[in-house]
Amino acid sequence: MQYHLNGTLRDREEATVSVDDRGFRYGDAAFETCRAYGGEVFAWDRHVERLHRTCETLGMADAVPDDLAVRVAETLDANDFEDAYVRVSVSRGVQPGKLTPDEDVDPTVVVYVKPLPRGGVDGQRVWDDSAVVQSVQTRRIPDSAVPSDAKTHNYLNGILARLELRRASNEGYRPDEALMRDTNGHVAEGATSNLFFVDDGVLKTPETGSILPGITREVVIELAESEDFPVRTGRYTPDDVRNADEAFLTNSTWELRPIATLDGIEIGGGPLTTLLQRLYDERVETRCYASSR
Repeated sequence: MQYHLNGTLRDREEATVSVDDRGFRYGDAAFETCRAYGGEVFAWDRHVERLHRTCETLGMADAVPDDLAVRVAETLDANDFEDAYVRVSVSRGVQPGKLTPDEDVDPTVVVYVKPLPRGGVDGQRVWDDSAVVQSVQTRRIPDSAVPSDAKTHNYLNGILARLELRRASNEGYRPDEALMRDTNGHVAEGATSNLFFVDDGVLKTPETGSILPGITREVVIELAESEDFPVRTGRYTPDDVRNADEAFLTNSTWELRPIATLDGIEIGGGPLTTLLQRLYDERVETRCYASSR
């Protein structure tokens, strides 16, 4: 395995980051999780735009290198991967051990990849079954405390939610994802996923402000609207989801993953979930695989 570290391809054993790096010390870093299909990173422009926005929020607007797409391509080529998980990270870099960052930034930039199966129309899901989801007590950090649209290395909120799943697990029950609520008790998102559900033919998803708006979420909304399906964002309760006709989760790796149960209550996918999965696969096929045929 080879990773890209600060502009240079390095063997995995040599791709190390300083203990003085602020990404390690404070989680003072931005990242994006992407998926490559056929050697092409799906929705790359959207991912890099969000990476820029997060870096601007962190006060290091110029930290994203202009050649980041080249570094990703070189990392995929070096590992002979066409279909892969791709993570790009940009930290504020090595600085003295104090909370207030220096104005001058020499960022640490890492590209990490690992293989995934082919996607698209002829592809294979990375998950085996629909997701078992459990509501947790850990609340989503409010936007007024930490900007919810900033995708940073500080994932303690999601980690605490996943630890709740571990405590809830037993031999016959092993949840795949935690469903977090906001501080007012409305459903927000999974630890690493966005939530959709279908109610009487309407596709619903929690509104922005208490969630990290995912790239896959954005694409799914566009696909639904292109088919003239009504899409509504709003504030919803756990019971709204438990009583839904269909429900699914989205992220770049899972794509669209139906929810089998929420808190032990069966929901499952359905015709709209299946249609959106097919439309998503078709878009991936067209955007990423068509040129290689």
